[in-house]
Amino acid sequence: MKLIIEAEELAAQLEHQELLIVDLSSPQNFYNGHIPGAVHLPFQALMAGTTPAPGKIPDIQQLTQVFRAIGLKPDQHIVACDDEGGGWAGRFLWTLEIIGHRNCSYLNGGMHAWRGAGLPLSIDDAAITPSNTEITVDAAAAMDAQQIQAQLGNPGFLIWDARSPQEYRGERVLAMKGGHIPGAVNCEWTQLMDPQRDLRIRADVREFLAARGIDDSHTIVTHCQSHHRSGFTWLVGRSLGFDIRAYPGSWSEWGNLPNTPVEQ
Repeated sequence: MKLIIEAEELAAQLEHQELLIVDLSSPQNFYNGHIPGAVHLPFQALMAGTTPAPGKIPDIQQLTQVFRAIGLKPDQHIVACDDEGGGWAGRFLWTLEIIGHRNCSYLNGGMHAWRGAGLPLSIDDAAITPSNTEITVDAAAAMDAQQIQAQLGNPGFLIWDARSPQEYRGERVLAMKGGHIPGAVNCEWTQLMDPQRDLRIRADVREFLAARGIDDSHTIVTHCQSHHRSGFTWLVGRSLGFDIRAYPGSWSEWGNLPNTPVEQ
């Protein structure tokens, strides 16, 4: 199954038994109307939540609890969506990559696209049968601060900073240090969404990124403040076939470590 799925394609598959739709919208938006059969997952479940780097991967016990609670089974096709254009959905799909579950898709545009297409909505809770799935973690889709420092200066390695230009330049400081990782390229996550098409990924995304030096000639790591916004940039890079990983510690860790280099 392809990584990016359109609303109409998903609507035609709603009766498939081996389909699990996971909605990471706010609780209010979810209960105001969601895709029939969708399971709600609070985004907090995807993060360790500990300072100074709350975006790090939860431990295996927490991950096991989360995936069993939503009824994950090894043979299921998972479709993720949210109400914000793909940040939390991307973070969820990246977490699936971490646990080795690759039969998954992103609903392009999320609930904005589903509602925009006039497709059915439900306010009922889905009947969830908890699973007893066993989780293993393969951190190959992630990088840590030490691994990134070891790659600084490597021309084949590229850091994609998904934060705002103000954070990148050090004008808005959300850690002990402000600025960016040396050599990082700034492309804010929302620039990849098309507001004229219900926040779907922009049609010219490959060319748009290439013009900024982000392409498949590099090994890429992407980050933001807590690996929320970069959940979406990871997803886009993955959909384009890039060799891309994520830095879940993100700036909340890098900007608070005493010996990490910073540019402004």
